[in-house]
Amino acid sequence: MKTVIIHGQSHKGSTYHIAHSLAEKIGGELTEFFLPRDFGEFCVGCTNCFMVHESKCPHYKKLTPITQALDAADVIILASPVYVYHATGAMKALLDHYGYRWMVHSPEGAMFTKQGVCISTAAGAGMKSTNKDMADSLFFWGVAKIYKYGKGVAATAWDQVSTKKQQQIDRDLNALAGKIVRRQGHVKPGLKTRAMFFAMHLMQRNGFNERDVKYWKEKGWTGSVRPWKQ
Repeated sequence: MKTVIIHGQSHKGSTYHIAHSLAEKIGGELTEFFLPRDFGEFCVGCTNCFMVHESKCPHYKKLTPITQALDAADVIILASPVYVYHATGAMKALLDHYGYRWMVHSPEGAMFTKQGVCISTAAGAGMKSTNKDMADSLFFWGVAKIYKYGKGVAATAWDQVSTKKQQQIDRDLNALAGKIVRRQGHVKPGLKTRAMFFAMHLMQRNGFNERDVKYWKEKGWTGSVRPWKQ
Protein backbone atom coordinates (compact mmCIF):
# COMPACT_ATOMS: atom_id res chain seq x y z
CA MET A 1 0.00 0.00 0.00
CA LYS A 2 1.04 3.57 -0.63
CA THR A 3 0.16 6.31 1.82
CA VAL A 4 0.71 10.04 1.48
CA ILE A 5 0.44 12.48 4.38
CA ILE A 6 -0.05 16.19 3.85
CA HIS A 7 0.86 17.90 7.12
CA GLY A 8 -0.78 21.29 7.53
CA GLN A 9 2.21 22.54 9.52
CA SER A 10 5.98 22.12 9.43
CA HIS A 11 6.54 21.33 13.11
CA LYS A 12 6.15 17.85 14.59
CA GLY A 13 3.50 18.21 17.27
CA SER A 14 0.58 16.03 18.34
CA THR A 15 -1.11 16.06 14.93
CA TYR A 16 2.10 14.97 13.23
CA HIS A 17 2.67 12.12 15.68
CA ILE A 18 -0.86 10.79 15.29
CA ALA A 19 -0.80 10.97 11.48
CA HIS A 20 2.65 9.41 11.25
CA SER A 21 1.72 6.66 13.68
CA LEU A 22 -1.38 5.78 11.66
CA ALA A 23 0.68 5.57 8.47
CA GLU A 24 3.17 3.27 10.16
CA LYS A 25 0.36 1.01 11.36
CA ILE A 26 -1.08 0.87 7.84
CA GLY A 27 2.34 -0.15 6.56
CA GLY A 28 3.77 -0.02 3.05
CA GLU A 29 5.31 2.97 1.33
CA LEU A 30 4.97 6.41 2.92
CA THR A 31 5.42 9.86 1.37
CA GLU A 32 5.09 13.01 3.49
CA PHE A 33 4.78 16.71 2.72
CA PHE A 34 4.99 19.54 5.22
CA LEU A 35 3.21 22.85 4.65
CA PRO A 36 4.22 25.54 4.03
CA ARG A 37 7.74 24.12 3.71
CA ASP A 38 6.91 22.00 0.65
CA PHE A 39 4.20 24.24 -0.74
CA GLY A 40 3.21 27.65 0.53
CA GLU A 41 1.71 29.50 -2.42
CA PHE A 42 -1.68 31.16 -2.40
CA CYS A 43 -4.15 30.69 -5.24
CA VAL A 44 -4.24 33.91 -7.26
CA GLY A 45 -7.71 33.31 -8.72
CA CYS A 46 -6.57 33.32 -12.35
CA THR A 47 -9.12 30.52 -13.18
CA ASN A 48 -6.68 28.95 -15.68
CA CYS A 49 -7.07 25.53 -14.02
CA PHE A 50 -10.83 25.70 -14.55
CA MET A 51 -10.99 27.29 -17.98
CA VAL A 52 -7.81 26.10 -19.73
CA HIS A 53 -5.71 23.45 -17.95
CA GLU A 54 -4.13 22.96 -14.54
CA SER A 55 -0.67 23.18 -16.14
CA LYS A 56 -1.39 26.88 -16.68
CA CYS A 57 -1.48 27.50 -12.92
CA PRO A 58 1.47 29.76 -12.01
CA HIS A 59 2.32 27.30 -9.21
CA TYR A 60 1.90 24.13 -11.28
CA LYS A 61 5.56 23.08 -11.26
CA LYS A 62 5.90 23.40 -7.49
CA LEU A 63 2.56 21.64 -6.93
CA THR A 64 3.32 18.71 -9.24
CA PRO A 65 5.19 16.47 -6.73
CA ILE A 66 2.25 16.67 -4.33
CA THR A 67 -0.27 16.01 -7.11
CA GLN A 68 1.67 12.99 -8.31
CA ALA A 69 1.91 11.60 -4.78
CA LEU A 70 -1.84 12.05 -4.23
CA ASP A 71 -2.61 10.25 -7.47
CA ALA A 72 -0.25 7.36 -6.71
CA ALA A 73 -1.41 6.82 -3.12
CA ASP A 74 -3.94 4.26 -1.93
CA VAL A 75 -4.51 6.24 1.26
CA ILE A 76 -4.48 10.04 1.59
CA ILE A 77 -4.02 11.51 5.07
CA LEU A 78 -4.69 15.21 5.56
CA ALA A 79 -3.49 16.32 8.98
CA SER A 80 -3.91 19.74 10.55
CA PRO A 81 -3.84 21.12 14.07
CA VAL A 82 -6.78 23.35 14.94
CA TYR A 83 -6.13 27.01 14.15
CA VAL A 84 -9.05 29.18 15.34
CA TYR A 85 -11.48 26.27 14.87
CA HIS A 86 -10.30 25.52 11.34
CA ALA A 87 -7.48 23.95 9.35
CA THR A 88 -4.23 25.87 9.03
CA GLY A 89 -3.93 28.57 6.40
CA ALA A 90 -1.23 26.51 4.71
CA MET A 91 -3.59 23.54 4.35
CA LYS A 92 -6.35 25.76 3.01
CA ALA A 93 -3.93 27.37 0.53
CA LEU A 94 -2.98 23.94 -0.80
CA LEU A 95 -6.56 22.70 -1.09
CA ASP A 96 -7.56 25.88 -2.92
CA HIS A 97 -5.25 24.82 -5.75
CA TYR A 98 -7.29 21.65 -6.29
CA GLY A 99 -10.64 23.30 -6.86
CA TYR A 100 -10.44 22.23 -10.49
CA ARG A 101 -10.49 18.62 -9.31
CA TRP A 102 -13.87 18.89 -7.62
CA MET A 103 -16.58 16.76 -9.20
CA VAL A 104 -18.26 19.82 -10.65
CA HIS A 105 -15.16 20.35 -12.82
CA SER A 106 -12.60 17.68 -13.75
CA PRO A 107 -12.05 15.11 -10.99
CA GLU A 108 -9.23 12.58 -11.15
CA GLY A 109 -10.75 9.15 -11.74
CA ALA A 110 -8.27 7.36 -9.46
CA MET A 111 -9.74 9.17 -6.44
CA PHE A 112 -12.91 7.09 -6.59
CA THR A 113 -11.11 3.99 -5.34
CA LYS A 114 -8.97 5.62 -2.62
CA GLN A 115 -9.36 5.95 1.13
CA GLY A 116 -8.81 9.26 2.91
CA VAL A 117 -8.27 10.24 6.53
CA CYS A 118 -8.64 13.66 8.13
CA ILE A 119 -6.75 14.09 11.39
CA SER A 120 -6.82 17.09 13.72
CA THR A 121 -5.83 17.85 17.29
CA ALA A 122 -6.19 20.74 19.68
CA ALA A 123 -5.50 21.46 23.30
CA GLY A 124 -9.25 21.99 23.61
CA ALA A 125 -11.86 21.97 20.85
CA GLY A 126 -12.41 22.66 17.16
CA MET A 127 -11.52 19.28 15.68
CA LYS A 128 -14.92 18.73 14.05
CA SER A 129 -14.82 21.94 12.01
CA THR A 130 -11.15 21.46 11.19
CA ASN A 131 -11.71 17.95 9.88
CA LYS A 132 -14.67 19.19 7.86
CA ASP A 133 -12.42 21.75 6.13
CA MET A 134 -10.30 18.90 4.83
CA ALA A 135 -13.04 16.29 4.35
CA ASP A 136 -14.96 18.64 2.06
CA SER A 137 -12.12 18.48 -0.44
CA LEU A 138 -11.72 14.72 -0.15
CA PHE A 139 -15.44 14.23 -0.75
CA PHE A 140 -15.63 16.54 -3.75
CA TRP A 141 -12.47 14.99 -5.21
CA GLY A 142 -14.42 11.72 -5.17
CA VAL A 143 -12.43 9.85 -2.51
CA ALA A 144 -14.39 6.66 -1.92
CA LYS A 145 -14.05 6.22 1.84
CA ILE A 146 -13.30 9.06 4.27
CA TYR A 147 -12.47 8.73 7.96
CA LYS A 148 -12.17 11.54 10.49
CA TYR A 149 -10.15 11.45 13.68
CA GLY A 150 -10.07 14.44 15.99
CA LYS A 151 -8.57 14.47 19.46
CA GLY A 152 -8.46 17.04 22.22
CA VAL A 153 -5.07 16.34 23.78
CA ALA A 154 -5.11 18.92 26.61
CA ALA A 155 -1.52 19.85 25.75
CA THR A 156 0.48 22.02 23.38
CA ALA A 157 3.19 19.45 22.64
CA TRP A 158 3.16 15.69 22.14
CA ASP A 159 5.46 15.00 25.07
CA GLN A 160 2.98 16.83 27.30
CA VAL A 161 0.10 14.54 26.35
CA SER A 162 -0.76 12.21 29.23
CA THR A 163 0.23 8.56 29.03
CA LYS A 164 -3.42 7.58 29.34
CA LYS A 165 -4.39 9.72 26.33
CA GLN A 166 -1.48 8.43 24.27
CA GLN A 167 -2.50 4.87 25.01
CA GLN A 168 -6.10 5.59 24.01
CA ILE A 169 -4.93 7.23 20.80
CA ASP A 170 -2.77 4.20 20.03
CA ARG A 171 -5.77 1.88 20.47
CA ASP A 172 -7.90 4.10 18.24
CA LEU A 173 -5.26 4.13 15.54
CA ASN A 174 -4.85 0.37 15.64
CA ALA A 175 -8.58 0.00 15.01
CA LEU A 176 -8.58 2.60 12.23
CA ALA A 177 -5.54 1.12 10.51
CA GLY A 178 -7.19 -2.29 10.63
CA LYS A 179 -10.26 -0.98 8.83
CA ILE A 180 -8.17 0.72 6.17
CA VAL A 181 -6.04 -2.37 5.49
CA ARG A 182 -9.06 -4.69 5.32
CA ARG A 183 -10.84 -2.45 2.82
CA GLN A 184 -7.85 -1.90 0.57
CA GLY A 185 -8.39 -3.19 -2.96
CA HIS A 186 -12.19 -3.23 -2.87
CA VAL A 187 -13.15 0.33 -1.94
CA LYS A 188 -16.05 1.90 -3.80
CA PRO A 189 -17.76 5.25 -3.20
CA GLY A 190 -20.90 5.35 -1.10
CA LEU A 191 -24.38 6.50 -2.06
CA LYS A 192 -23.71 10.19 -1.36
CA THR A 193 -20.66 10.30 -3.62
CA ARG A 194 -22.41 8.37 -6.37
CA ALA A 195 -25.39 10.69 -6.19
CA MET A 196 -23.12 13.72 -6.52
CA PHE A 197 -21.32 12.11 -9.45
CA PHE A 198 -24.65 11.35 -11.16
CA ALA A 199 -25.78 14.96 -10.73
CA MET A 200 -22.51 16.16 -12.30
CA HIS A 201 -22.87 13.53 -15.04
CA LEU A 202 -26.21 15.07 -16.00
CA MET A 203 -24.88 18.61 -15.82
CA GLN A 204 -21.80 17.90 -17.94
CA ARG A 205 -23.88 16.57 -20.82
CA ASN A 206 -24.62 20.20 -21.63
CA GLY A 207 -22.27 21.96 -19.25
CA PHE A 208 -21.34 25.61 -19.06
CA ASN A 209 -17.56 25.15 -19.03
CA GLU A 210 -16.18 23.88 -22.33
CA ARG A 211 -13.07 22.41 -20.74
CA ASP A 212 -15.07 20.40 -18.18
CA VAL A 213 -17.56 19.15 -20.76
CA LYS A 214 -14.75 17.92 -23.00
CA TYR A 215 -12.98 16.24 -20.05
CA TRP A 216 -16.09 14.32 -18.96
CA LYS A 217 -16.88 13.19 -22.50
CA GLU A 218 -13.31 12.01 -23.08
CA LYS A 219 -13.53 9.95 -19.88
CA GLY A 220 -16.85 8.48 -21.00
CA TRP A 221 -18.48 9.67 -17.81
CA THR A 222 -21.37 11.41 -19.57
CA GLY A 223 -22.21 7.93 -20.88
CA SER A 224 -22.14 4.64 -18.98
CA VAL A 225 -18.50 4.64 -17.81
CA ARG A 226 -17.90 5.10 -14.06
CA PRO A 227 -14.44 5.77 -12.58
CA TRP A 228 -14.86 3.27 -9.74
CA LYS A 229 -15.53 0.42 -12.20
CA GLN A 230 -12.36 0.86 -14.27
